[in-house]
Amino acid sequence: MSAPVPIRSPLPAALAGHNVLIVGGSSGIGLAAARLLSEAGAGLCLVAREETRLKEAAGSLGDGARVRVMAADVTDEVRLAEVFERAGPLDHVLLTAGAATRAPLADAAPSRVRDSFDVRFWGGYATARAAAGRLPAGGSITFMSGVYTVRPIAGAAAAIASGAACEGLARALAVELAPRRVRVNAVRSGVVDTPPLRRRLGVAQADPAQADAAVAEAGRHLPLGRFGTAEETAAAALFVMAHPYVTGSVLTVDGGQSLA
Repeated sequence: MSAPVPIRSPLPAALAGHNVLIVGGSSGIGLAAARLLSEAGAGLCLVAREETRLKEAAGSLGDGARVRVMAADVTDEVRLAEVFERAGPLDHVLLTAGAATRAPLADAAPSRVRDSFDVRFWGGYATARAAAGRLPAGGSITFMSGVYTVRPIAGAAAAIASGAACEGLARALAVELAPRRVRVNAVRSGVVDTPPLRRRLGVAQADPAQADAAVAEAGRHLPLGRFGTAEETAAAALFVMAHPYVTGSVLTVDGGQSLA
């Protein structure tokens, strides 16, 4: 029988000295998590498809950050295995990469929306397979999903289903990996002010002040009067990483959007 999961502080400060691999770490929630983890004293390995963006992301963390970058497509299992070989010892894995092609069902042939599952679900599945045997007792894998899994909108069925599938995967793997004392969770975020949201609102290339005003206006109807920030969602990921007694959970951080 394996020893119980180690007891340690459940606060993010306990992540100091831990090593975290973030898939999708070049922007948005992944980069925000990297910033918080670096401030907490964790070492980082950022993974995304575009090496240039990865290097820019690493540079934005400051000179004191312990960070490595590796370009990889999460759907390429051979490359993914190479990433984990080169990454060295890891304590936690966070998956924020995702594709969310939107189209009404009548217009959405499987080939058009398959990337929603290929990146978020199958990419997450492959990453979990690569990570599971490398993580220590008390280590963790954290998936991302979204509020639309419980409050769906029209025209995004495949993207929403892929998020729901990741929640199911997190629960199933929490049971399967429990004998290794590896924890698995998901963070269900609300709509977050990230580059994809600004692209959907058509203000990605707008003057920053105008873009901020458009985002603020679009989020005014929500229960807390605005969209969430990438940092707010990332902080939830740090919570489940740091807390040694949280597994099989789906932590909702949506500012009440699922109630609206």
